[in-house]
Amino acid sequence: MHIQIAAVGKLKEKYLVLGIAEYAKRLGPYVKLTLTEVPDERAPETMSAAEEAIVREREGERLLAVLKPDAHVVALALDGELWSSEDLAGQLDKLATYGRSHVAFVIGGSNGLAPAVLKRAQQKLSFGRMTLPHQLMRLVLLEQVYRAVKINRGEPYHK
Repeated sequence: MHIQIAAVGKLKEKYLVLGIAEYAKRLGPYVKLTLTEVPDERAPETMSAAEEAIVREREGERLLAVLKPDAHVVALALDGELWSSEDLAGQLDKLATYGRSHVAFVIGGSNGLAPAVLKRAQQKLSFGRMTLPHQLMRLVLLEQVYRAVKINRGEPYHK
């Protein structure tokens, strides 16, 4: 299975870079992993709703450009479905079983995802109602993908 994580912005925090590298290494024997970063749109701290929409649209165009046409896209969104770790494992197993071997998880920037990206997604996933930094979500998502792989293989890790 090919797992892609497409995200807006470049990771700068060393602890996140190290954590992501660790889970990418752990996933290496099980999946082909691609971590794709697209540039975030430069914008002032305070913006009007119209300016935020423009930023989302530009970042969304960049995200859509890195997604393969045959990818099953899962957008991370606050209004997405809440899955347990077992649910994620089941979703990945089902996709692999039915020939959807390329799964792309999409993480927007600090202003969220563009409507075009949400429309492209086959599923929306939420990690809860709390707002988390989009950089941190990459690490959390990778850990959950690793956990899902271990669940599907019946190997110890998930408790």
